[in-house]
Amino acid sequence: MKSPISVSDVAAARPKILASLDGSFFRVRFDRLTPGEKRYLRAMAERGPGPHRSGDIAETLGVKVQSVAPTRSNLIRKGMIYTPAHGDTAFTVPLFDEFMKRQVP
Repeated sequence: MKSPISVSDVAAARPKILASLDGSFFRVRFDRLTPGEKRYLRAMAERGPGPHRSGDIAETLGVKVQSVAPTRSNLIRKGMIYTPAHGDTAFTVPLFDEFMKRQVP
């Protein structure tokens, strides 16, 4: 049986769905962040959905990896990111990288 939902239906719905997520689901998480945490996540977002090496994120920020370790730990505790492998960092929420790019140009 063929689905009644077409690719064009999905494409047409995407902007509305993202706007809804931006205004609620993503916004609630974003509002819990400190300015430093927002900078860290924006640097991650610049590199895409991930996972990313911690050193690469620090490089994007122009700092040493040791200086962002506390921020990374706080973001893990808040459930914003996780470590899929030693030294790697990834967003816990799909599409959050795109949200960060929209929120923090």
